[in-house]
Amino acid sequence: MHLDVPAAPTAAVDPVVLTGWSTTAAEVVRVARGHVPVVLDEVGRQRLEASWLAAQRVVLHRPVYGRTTGVGANRLEVVDAESLPEHGLRLLRSHAGGLGGLLTEEQVRAMLAVRLNQLLAGGAGLRPAVAEALAAALNSRLFPAVHEFGAIGTGDLTALAETGLTLIGERSWLGEGPAPEPITLDSGDALALMSSNALTIGIAALAWHEAHRLLSATHVVTALSFLAVDASHEPLAERVHAARPHPGQVQTAAELRRLLGDPLHPAARIQDPFGYRCYPQVHGPALDAAADLGKVLGVEINAAAENPLIDAENDVVYHHGGFHCAHLGQALDRLRLSLLHTAQLSTARLASLVEPKFTGLRPFLADGASGSSGVMILEYGANSALADMRTLAELASLGNAVVSRGTEEHSSFAFQSARQSLETLASFRLVLACELVAAVRALRMRGIVPRPGTPLRGAYELAAARLDPNMTDRQLSPDVEAGAEVVEQFADC
Repeated sequence: MHLDVPAAPTAAVDPVVLTGWSTTAAEVVRVARGHVPVVLDEVGRQRLEASWLAAQRVVLHRPVYGRTTGVGANRLEVVDAESLPEHGLRLLRSHAGGLGGLLTEEQVRAMLAVRLNQLLAGGAGLRPAVAEALAAALNSRLFPAVHEFGAIGTGDLTALAETGLTLIGERSWLGEGPAPEPITLDSGDALALMSSNALTIGIAALAWHEAHRLLSATHVVTALSFLAVDASHEPLAERVHAARPHPGQVQTAAELRRLLGDPLHPAARIQDPFGYRCYPQVHGPALDAAADLGKVLGVEINAAAENPLIDAENDVVYHHGGFHCAHLGQALDRLRLSLLHTAQLSTARLASLVEPKFTGLRPFLADGASGSSGVMILEYGANSALADMRTLAELASLGNAVVSRGTEEHSSFAFQSARQSLETLASFRLVLACELVAAVRALRMRGIVPRPGTPLRGAYELAAARLDPNMTDRQLSPDVEAGAEVVEQFADC
């Protein structure tokens, strides 16, 4: 299971067509990381314009939250006619209160791609010029400066307010190239732009993509460890998993069978430790969690979740809670928890690789002088990274906040969950890299090479070409860094 790495942009790259109904998380990642250009689907444009025109009509005969009233606990305060023209600008300025450092370019681009696509779903009632400006930014090297803190899972208000002020020329663009001409927003455009979790969804899409790749790479690293300790293939048998057919578990066992092929040697033990014997049962839930997160993202990326929602066909406005991000936050929490368990098995296999009774080699895969430490330190590094994952696995959805004078009394903290997910993946990559370094070293010392014609043979040759064959005691940080890069490449094996 893997996704294609977004390619570096060239003149030949096909643009991503944003539709407002069928855009995928993988396409968001291509735009965010690969600077792939975007074009707007014509039907989506029509939906956007129809919702904008409907919003202009609706406000003439009824109060509309955020357009003719204040927001939050100020929802009952009607904006008087004299103040109405500047109401949207005041909302943007007052809500652009992001804190902390600035987000990375790819995170901001992911936000822009998601928000633009959502506008094409046709529920925001936002003027089409905003969509054109967002598309122009994505097709340039420019992006707004967005601060990291301000969202609690009920709308990325500060990030999108900062974006709005950038579009109208009050804040500077980051990146390369001349700044575009500022656009004009009317009084109703401000909340329509801000009423979205686009930043949270964009970061979650980046995390989902990386999780897919690392979960796929985990199969390869695990297979190399299987080979290095002559682990039994019986736990991978199709019959075993047909008897308890959880989808991710079945998929994991099948992938290990594909990678390993037939055993090179008889199994060394009647039963192996859980790191080998229970790998499908522990890693399978992570595959299922990633798959479910992908389904949630498919809904969120194409959602018309703005409050209020404009029904252009009937000139009706709905005030609602569709901005609440509980589904996404809880899906991300589940992913991190399952990644932690997968990483725990990786450190367990690393422990077996340094143990002579599993490899027949010296303790810690040492070579040279008596008392050499070999790869002893890798266990410390891997468990340090694992501890970071354990901290980050804390469920963000356990938190809550009551804000706006008690009128908004529940929060999903999905934004925090998305950020934690990106961070945990960086640590997970290092855990896998430590196991990989030890597994390749054990295979070299035992003179074992994966069977020709198996996918694992190519993976082993890739790793062996990058990892230093020197077995003497030396600093292993460069090996782990190289191993982390190889792990990324394993996703395509």
